[in-house]
Amino acid sequence: MTDVPLLRRTAAEGIGTFTLVLAGCGAIVVDALTGSPGHVGVALSFGLVVMAMVASVGHISGAHLNPAVTLAFALTRHFPTKDVPAYLFAQVAGATGASAVLKALFGDVANLGSTTPYASAWQSVALETVLTAVLMFVIMAVATDTRAAGQLAALSIGATVGLAALWAGPISGASMNPARSLGPAIVSATWAHQWVYVLGPLAGAVAGALAYQAVRSVSPSPS
Repeated sequence: MTDVPLLRRTAAEGIGTFTLVLAGCGAIVVDALTGSPGHVGVALSFGLVVMAMVASVGHISGAHLNPAVTLAFALTRHFPTKDVPAYLFAQVAGATGASAVLKALFGDVANLGSTTPYASAWQSVALETVLTAVLMFVIMAVATDTRAAGQLAALSIGATVGLAALWAGPISGASMNPARSLGPAIVSATWAHQWVYVLGPLAGAVAGALAYQAVRSVSPSPS
C-alpha cells in the first residue's frame, strides 16, 4: 500500500469517504423525506457502503475512510506519521463534498444526516468511544495481522459498522468517524455537540488499537 504514490492514496481516501457519506447520510435524508428505508435500512446502508469501499480501495489506500482510524494506525506504527495530514484532509473533504451534493439534491433535510446525541452528550461520547474501540479492534485484526483471513476484511468491517448502527444509532448516531460527522455538520451548520463525534471516536480508536496490540502476540506452542 505504501508503494502507491501519496496523491493516489489520498484520492482513494477522498472518494471512499465521499461515497460512505453519500450513501449512509443519503439514506438518512431519504428516510426523512419518504419514511423509507427506515432505521434498519439506514444501518444497512452504512454497513454495505463501508464493505464496498474497503473492498474497492483497501489495496490502494488501506481504506481508512476515518480520521480516527488513520491516527490510531499512526500511533501503533502501522501508518507513516508524515502522511497523516494528507489523509485527514482527504477524508474530511470527501465527507464535506458528499454533504454538499446531498444538500444540492434534497435541500437541508435532516441536517444532511448530522449526528446529535439522543440524551446527554456524555452518554453519547461514552457510547462513541466504546463503539469505535470495537470497530478499531476488528480493523486491527483484519488489516494488520497476517493470521487473519484478509479476504474477509471488507465483510468484517462493514458488518461491525452496520451492527453498531443497528443498536446504537438511535442513541448517539453510531458515527465512529469524525469525518462522517463533520462533513454534514459543516454543510448544514449543525455544530451542537460535535465535539462528541471527534473526542469519542479518537479515544475509542486508540483504545481499540492498543487492545489488539496487547492480545495479538502468539504464545510459543508447548513442546
